[in-house]
Amino acid sequence: SYSWIAYFIAHAHDGIVVWDGAQVPWLHGLAWTINFSSFFFLYPTVFNLKEVAAVEVPKVHLWETGIMRITRHPQFVGQCMWSFAHLMMVGSSFNALTMALLVGHHGFACWNGDRRLYDEHGEAFLAVKARTSVVPFAAIADGRQTLPRDYYKELIRAPYALIAVGTFGAYLAHPYMQAGAALVKNTGLVEGGV
Repeated sequence: SYSWIAYFIAHAHDGIVVWDGAQVPWLHGLAWTINFSSFFFLYPTVFNLKEVAAVEVPKVHLWETGIMRITRHPQFVGQCMWSFAHLMMVGSSFNALTMALLVGHHGFACWNGDRRLYDEHGEAFLAVKARTSVVPFAAIADGRQTLPRDYYKELIRAPYALIAVGTFGAYLAHPYMQAGAALVKNTGLVEGGV
């Protein structure tokens, strides 16, 4: 992922720059809050670290608790939030295209994920699909999903602490990421940089 991060940082301001959010003092705080929150949607896979590390064979799970009550496709929602927050700060055509491609990729994954869940679980998935929504909180708002009184317990889990620490660490590492991208861009090994 280093090469992708370096390339993105090196070119985030390329193309037509329509706005620069760094010029709006309060925007950084809003973007940071949205971005920080996005990672709680982006990384629900940390709950199955043995599958992530390939210690166990990854499975297609049929879940309906925790973040899945809020949205059936949390990674899509998280990617939309992350992309929106980054686009708020850098309004360049390169950044807009990058964010559109990332969100489009995750949008396709929603369709493919639902297809795989249906193939694996059939009618059981259709029942879960009827009680959940891709749009955050929609199933709760229209009564298809009912939150138990102790819902908060589903969100008080060790992996969320890992996500919070990792996200804050990534934020603190931004200057180092930018410096690394500058080194790659200005290396002289490739004409014009990366």
